Amino acid sequence: MNAEAVIDLLVARDLVDAGQRDEVLHTLAQSGKEIVEALEDYSIITRDQLYQLVAEDIGGYYLDLNGFEPAPQVVAAMPSGSARLHEAFPIQFTEEGLLVALVNPLDPQILEELGFSLDQRIIPAVAEPSQIHALIDKHYGGNNTMSDAMLEFQKEAAALTGEDAISEANSAPIIRYVDLVLYQAIKERASDIHFEPFENDFKIRYRVDGGLYEMAPPPQHLKSAIISRVKVMASLNIAETRLPQDGRIMTTIADKKVDLRVSTLPTVYGESVVLRVLDRSSVNLDLENLNLPTYLFEYIEETIEKPNGIFICTGPTGAGKTTTLYACLRRINTVDTKLLTAEDPVEYDIDAIMQVPVNEAIGMTFGRVLRAFLRQDPDRILVGEMRDLETAQIAIQASLTGHLVLSTLHTNDAPGAVTRLVDMGCEPFLVAATLEGVLAQRLLRKICAECRVSYRPSEAVLAQLGLSPMDIGSKEFCTGRGCDVCNDTGYKGRQGLFELLDITDPIRELITERAATVVIRQKAIELGMRTLREDGLRSIYEGITTIEEVLKYT
Repeated sequence: MNAEAVIDLLVARDLVDAGQRDEVLHTLAQSGKEIVEALEDYSIITRDQLYQLVAEDIGGYYLDLNGFEPAPQVVAAMPSGSARLHEAFPIQFTEEGLLVALVNPLDPQILEELGFSLDQRIIPAVAEPSQIHALIDKHYGGNNTMSDAMLEFQKEAAALTGEDAISEANSAPIIRYVDLVLYQAIKERASDIHFEPFENDFKIRYRVDGGLYEMAPPPQHLKSAIISRVKVMASLNIAETRLPQDGRIMTTIADKKVDLRVSTLPTVYGESVVLRVLDRSSVNLDLENLNLPTYLFEYIEETIEKPNGIFICTGPTGAGKTTTLYACLRRINTVDTKLLTAEDPVEYDIDAIMQVPVNEAIGMTFGRVLRAFLRQDPDRILVGEMRDLETAQIAIQASLTGHLVLSTLHTNDAPGAVTRLVDMGCEPFLVAATLEGVLAQRLLRKICAECRVSYRPSEAVLAQLGLSPMDIGSKEFCTGRGCDVCNDTGYKGRQGLFELLDITDPIRELITERAATVVIRQKAIELGMRTLREDGLRSIYEGITTIEEVLKYT
């Protein structure tokens, strides 16, 4: 069940104090437990009492589905894809409509979407989630969500011609299919979903752990209807196909609040649409959960508590810079601190932080927002990106006037960020005076724990890392064979690689002298800086990632 909906219900029934709502939600999120289990552990309410309360609230039934066997015609009334997507199981036909047991009965959107796609009035019922999932698996087969859905979609799509894309975009088969694509993407932990039209086919691909994977394509003639459906969900102009558009979809998928940033791009064969998945549950990520090396965790913890200065995260797009900075913000988000952020766009909502979206089109630039920030009495400021001299100069000014500034840059390594600021036009002595540290990072795929095997790399491969057989001694190297858990890739999940440049006095002197990046880098290594490559070797030796991944990103 959705945690917020359940807590709101308990607040309405005076079982949880309204003033403690956010605190309770945060505590539950920190525990990592399911809402029902956590409420039982904290002795707030028992499982049976909660289900009964929810049933009363929705005006439905609380059912015990242990040993329940539905009629075949009832099972046939709901496609397997819809059952899995909405975590719902049909119980029986009644005079009022179809009685359906729901894992998330408090979500009105599920009732609306189910009712529309099944063309039935849905009567909600509450049941133990494990019982609902067991019935779905038993009567709708295993976990072949997309393959089952594709077979259903192929049958339903036979009646669709693709000629009237706008009306067909709102047809039940297209709605169900797009919902399933999104569901599968969230289930696979995708960061992006690509809808790509070509002359003779229509591809849908997911980006998981940095790599793109293609799924079974829908009929090519329905590409316009499918893309129009996505545009409808994002409140975009579906009649405009000649210009790029940007939008946003905010929805709940598989019991997760998800934001999807939508971008359309006109191409020769139709509009290409890319959805960036912003899983709002990841905003609960704390600094402790980033798997930082101990020295780095302690350094960041100390730096973000400083009253002033600039701390920069650098790396390419998709390196996890925003995640790191959000974790830092959560760490310093206390009652006695005023936090302001300027972002393009605001990716996640964080309680008690004033977040401002940058909009270049109307003149709402980073520079303009930052100038306004300084009149808002902030303690700490997050600048989404230092894109130009104006933004960098105001960030430096903010630091000099007693504010801590967190920001990002796009450079290949940590020392490169220093020279980038000077090249922008910032005075070297001001950069030296305000900069506290630069963290360069990358995200590497982790070896799948289910199919990890050890092996001995060849001398040629070791040479690429600058190592010889004598250097590695008896150290073990690992790789992934590939299995069902990792979709035969050998990788599952990602891990950060880090390079920290601590701005000490010797480094400040070099900055003031306008020293080249290579000079600053060499001095930092002499002073103990661990490079990205060295951190990559640590990850290899610990069996976290492979040689290929480290060579690819460092």
